Amino acid sequence: MIGIIDYGVGNLFSLKSSFEAIGEEVFVSGDTTELSRADGLILPGVGAFADAAQKLRDSGLDKFVREAAQNGTPLMGICLGMQLLFEKSFEYGEHEGLGLLKGQVVPMNGSLPSDLKIPHIGWNGLNIADNTCPLFRNIKDGDCVYFVHSFYAEGCEDSLAATTEYGKELTAAVAKGNVYGCQFHPEKSGTVGLEILRTFSNISKNA
Repeated sequence: MIGIIDYGVGNLFSLKSSFEAIGEEVFVSGDTTELSRADGLILPGVGAFADAAQKLRDSGLDKFVREAAQNGTPLMGICLGMQLLFEKSFEYGEHEGLGLLKGQVVPMNGSLPSDLKIPHIGWNGLNIADNTCPLFRNIKDGDCVYFVHSFYAEGCEDSLAATTEYGKELTAAVAKGNVYGCQFHPEKSGTVGLEILRTFSNISKNA
C-alpha cells in the first residue's frame, strides 16, 4: 500500500488517481500513525521550497519522513517533493531541506541560454544516467515525461539516475538506496509515468 504524504502542498488527487488507475492500493494522509503502515511513501510538492519546507516542519512530518527513509521505507519525492530531499535550496534565499540526499537546488535563471523559456514546461526525454536504478527497469533512454520547474538539483552525482536536456543537462531523477526522486510529474506523464509509479509500488511491496 502506498501512502501519499499530505502536508498541505501537492497535487494529491492526480497522484492518488494515477495509483488507482494501475490497481494499486493508495491513501492520502497527514497522520504519521497511518502513514507508518504504508509499504512506500510519496512526498509530493508544488509551489515554493521555503513554504513547503516550513509546512513539513510545522506538521512534524519532516522528522517522520527522515526516520521512515532511514529505517528503509521506500520514499519517492515528486517535483518540489524531490527538491526537498536535498540538503538545501537557493530558491529566493537559502533554505534547509531534509538532507536525505547530497546536493542543492539552484535557479535555472542565469544558467540556461537566454532564448529558453523559464519555467521549463512540457514533455522532454529522459537520459538514463544509472542503468541499475530499479525505478527505471522498464523505462528506456528517450522516453518522454512531463516537467514543470524553474529550479533544478545540482551536486547530486552520487544519486543521479536520469537527466533531461534543456539548454544543459538538468537533473531529472535521483535514487540512492530506498530514496528516489523525480523532478518530472509521473502522474502527468502518460504510460511512462504510470509505469514508474507501478515499479515504485512493486519496489515498496518487496522492501
